[in-house]
Order: sequence, then structure tokens, then C-alpha cells
Amino acid sequence: MKNIFFKKKKYLKINEILLNLDLKKLKTNSQIKDIKELMSASKDDITFFHSIKYLDFLKKTKSKFVITNKKFNNIIPKKINVIEVSNVLLSVAKITSLFYPQALKDNFDLNVTNVNKKKYPKLEIGRNVLFGQNVKIGSNCSIGHNTIIESNVRIGNNCNIGSNVIIKNTIIGNDTNVLDGAIIGKKGFGFFPEKVKNYRYPHIGSVLIGNNVEIGSNNTIDRGSLSDTIIGDGTFLDNQVHIAHNVKIGKNCIITGQVGFAGSSKIGNRVIIGGQAGISGHLYIGDNVQIGGGSGVIKNIPSNTKVMGYPAKNIRNFLKDNKLND
Repeated sequence: MKNIFFKKKKYLKINEILLNLDLKKLKTNSQIKDIKELMSASKDDITFFHSIKYLDFLKKTKSKFVITNKKFNNIIPKKINVIEVSNVLLSVAKITSLFYPQALKDNFDLNVTNVNKKKYPKLEIGRNVLFGQNVKIGSNCSIGHNTIIESNVRIGNNCNIGSNVIIKNTIIGNDTNVLDGAIIGKKGFGFFPEKVKNYRYPHIGSVLIGNNVEIGSNNTIDRGSLSDTIIGDGTFLDNQVHIAHNVKIGKNCIITGQVGFAGSSKIGNRVIIGGQAGISGHLYIGDNVQIGGGSGVIKNIPSNTKVMGYPAKNIRNFLKDNKLND
């Protein structure tokens, strides 16, 4: 899908990319259209491989150029050109910045103006509401006071957006409520610590929010880095929930107050999470999982499981251990 939120260079030459990474040029100077993850990359895109857990995706990728470490050279399919680097994700960040030179800037949208009420005759609008360019909003919606909807945002029918809300780089379905103070679509907390300074990771993904979703007051939902942050249909988020970049939450989940999700974790359908729980990054939480309040999840949880504690464990074991300690 075309990125409607960030302007991209039409293409880069592979040797231009290699020069930026301080690598030797190739004999063939192919045109590269974009940088993408393994499964979404086409033959004209560059991609990357940095963990053995993505081996199945590597075998299926259509890309002809893969950035990787020396230790993975022997498992890269022979049809793929290997670009060997010492730090894969730092190299990905640098290439993403080449394709999307404005992605690191995450300040206010200079194109926002007061809403033209003639353009949105059926929209109920509070005071001091600002819209960017090409905002699309369905019928029977309302926008609260002092809210900013930035350029190219899409909002479906029967949606209610509260006061003091900022929405950018986001597509929202139908029948969804966003309560006061929510900030959706800002860049995630991505950087690489270096001796001289920290190198920021550009985030060019979006936030995709489904139908009949509830976003509580003062929620912060970061957009994705290369892929999207996703909130599935029917999922309800309580107040002060933080969702980091690339997190994918399934359908009909219930997330209570002050829960935090670290980046790139995937949550199944019908998951219930108690207040102040923390979910570490790059984890998989299965369907129908229940996580007790205050728990710390640091490893994958299979479907149909109840866990509690820090680190989170099967709730029977948790209750048994705590009974013994009484």
C-alpha cells in the first residue's frame, strides 16, 4: 500500500545506498524503489535480516538485496545479493532516512487550519479544532475542543473524537471513540546509542485502528517504524495505556489502565490484561490469554493461558508460590 503520510524519493541507486553505508560499490547499479521488511519487499526493494527467527520470511522474500550480519551469510539464498554490515538495524535506519528524508521530523503539521465547516456540514465540531490537508471523515462524527487532525488522516463513520486529541499518520474505522487527551501516530521511541550521540530511527509506518474500538483518555499510540501499529476491531483500551511502535493487538481485547506495550509485540484476539501490566518487546501473546494486573510479561504466552506476577507465570503456579510464602 502506498504510504500516504510520508513523501518518498522515487528510487535510489544501490551504489548510492552502499556509499551512504561506507561500503564498496557493486558492478551492477540497480534501481531500488524502497526499503521494506522481508515479507512485504518486492524484487525492486531492499530488505534486511537480523534474527534467525525470521528465517522462514527470508526464504520467501522477493527482494534481491538483503542487509545482514556476517554470521548469517551462509544461510542467505544464493539468488539474493548480500550486503554485509556490522549493525543491521542502524543501517536500516540510515537507508530509511535516505528514502524518506522528512521522516525524522515529527513536529507540528504546518498545513493545519481552522476547519471549513462547509466542507464537513454533518460534522459536530468543538472550538479551536484544526485540520490538515486531505483529511477524510465519515458521516455522523464529532470532534471535541482544541483537537488537531493532521494531514491525510482517515476517520470512518459514527466516530467520536474527544477534546485535546492529536491524531496523525492514522487510519480509523467506523464506530470508534477516542477519548480526551489521546495522542495517536507520533513517532516511536527508536534510537541507537553511540559514543558521540544517539542516532534516531525514522518511523514511516502508520497507526491502523479498526471498527468499534475505544481509545481511552491520555492514551499514547506510536506509529510503526517500517510496518504499522494495529488495533483490531472491538478492542477497548482504558485510560493511560501506552502502545509502542509496530505493536499489533487483535480483536475484542480488553486492556485496562496504565498497561504498557514495548515495540513489535503481537497480541492475539480476546486477550484481557489487568492494570499496570507491562509487555516486553518482540513477544507473541496468544488468543484468549488473561494477564493479571501488575504482571511483567517477558516471554511468549500460548493461547488459552492465565498468567500473573513478575515475571509472569501460570496463575496456578503464581498462587501456589505466594501461598507458600505467606
